[in-house]
Amino acid sequence: MDLVFATHNKNKMKEIKALLPHYINLLSLDDIGCNEEIPETSDTIEGNAVLKAEYVKHRYGYDVFADDTGLEVEALAGAPGVFSARYAGEAKSDQANMQKLLREMKNINNRSARFKTVIALNLNDQQNLFVGTCQGTILEEARGNQGFGYDPVFQPEGHTKTFAEMSLSEKSELSHRAKALRGLISYLSK
Repeated sequence: MDLVFATHNKNKMKEIKALLPHYINLLSLDDIGCNEEIPETSDTIEGNAVLKAEYVKHRYGYDVFADDTGLEVEALAGAPGVFSARYAGEAKSDQANMQKLLREMKNINNRSARFKTVIALNLNDQQNLFVGTCQGTILEEARGNQGFGYDPVFQPEGHTKTFAEMSLSEKSELSHRAKALRGLISYLSK
């Protein structure tokens, strides 16, 4: 079964491929020749996932799923949230985003945060949403060199390592994306 994951992000492809059943042939946007930037103009994480899935389905005709993820920091009223990828600007620099977050969290005691992933699946002319969250804490400095995005400063609840200090299989057990993906996989298996 061919299924497009609406991303150019090789790290996300690697993470998702490791979790999908073998009978799904996962294709990226690069694989289908979609080189344009898909507009993410919604003010919600759910809305952006839906926009991306609908864009690929309508323009390319493939069954598709798209995700959008945001880091929601309690002390920052849910920011960076839907703007997580471009928090420090349109360049979408993981390092700059993380540095801006650490500057804004300086001297803040409440470091509670959660990652939230929403997956929108367009399959057989139906759309379904799958949501996964992971509660945790924003550390005062980056640790680890695995993963991407805010992984070096996010320590999941009940763990001593950041996502960036975990192996892919460790992160896949508890990550927000893995939780949303388990919902998707369960649906696809029916």
